[in-house]
Amino acid sequence: MDTLLAEATPAAAPPDPRRADAADVVRTRYAPSEPVDLRLTLGPLGRGPHDPTTRWDAAGLWRTFLTPDGAATMRLTQAAGAIDAVAWGPGAHWAIDGVPELLGAADDWSDLDVSGHPLLADVRRRTTGMRLMRTRRVIEALVPAVLEQKVTSVEAYRSWARLVRAHGAAAPGPAPEGMRVGPSAETWRYIPSWEWHAAGVDPRRSRVVVDAMRVASALERTTQLSDGEEVARRLRTVNGIGSWTAAEVAQRAHGDPDAISVGDYHLASIVGYALTGMKTDDDGMLELLEPWAGQRQRVVRLILCSGVMPPRRGPRATITDHRWR
Repeated sequence: MDTLLAEATPAAAPPDPRRADAADVVRTRYAPSEPVDLRLTLGPLGRGPHDPTTRWDAAGLWRTFLTPDGAATMRLTQAAGAIDAVAWGPGAHWAIDGVPELLGAADDWSDLDVSGHPLLADVRRRTTGMRLMRTRRVIEALVPAVLEQKVTSVEAYRSWARLVRAHGAAAPGPAPEGMRVGPSAETWRYIPSWEWHAAGVDPRRSRVVVDAMRVASALERTTQLSDGEEVARRLRTVNGIGSWTAAEVAQRAHGDPDAISVGDYHLASIVGYALTGMKTDDDGMLELLEPWAGQRQRVVRLILCSGVMPPRRGPRATITDHRWR
């Protein structure tokens, strides 16, 4: 298991709420005992190349969060054997305190045995810095996952970017131009129906988001649970959140090493082809992954990093425009 406790630079004193500029900069240096690769670990955070909450550059990552204490902008850069983190905004301390979890401090790969499969063994050797993140922010993972239901990624990314730009808040601190903090649960609830349509989101998906926001506090509390099945069960109590959406949330917000996105349009084919050279369906994927029960998401991440993809023979999915004309 990662013996993180990397001596972190002490954070600044908690901000004085009496000050108008209470959002002082907070810093830490995280030096885990095992390597961490920023891009491999946090790559799944972004929702397309124009995501206003996530910005990669040559030096590292800019990311915004809406924390329990308020908005935060975080800058993560990789140094030799360590990761430097700087945060701004009312939620800066919360964000900095969560850096080890965000970078997979509790993600233990030591019991994963892929030696019997040459492809997986090779990818594992090449991706030792990949860890499973844990953001602790359910709503920020749930809303874009709902937007991705039954549509192409291009459509969903476009909708997410438009809605966050329109209804999110400006990112605190020296964030790159155009970065935004995702809307609060209350803001998501009261987005007018015509704005969902303008963003290309059909009434069914917008209704799922609104219903989820009504119980947002309870959903956020699922990060306190260690039982992945119970997390999935509670997420699925919201009408319209099924196995796929719950898994997508658990992979990011909870760091669940076993959450599998059953029902994904491409995943079963990719897993089947990588492990056997043949496409398969969801049942076949689950059967193939059974030897790694408890760690199936780790195996899927290895497969996705392998670059092995089944050949495309059929037409690409059609992008549907749900906006009013």
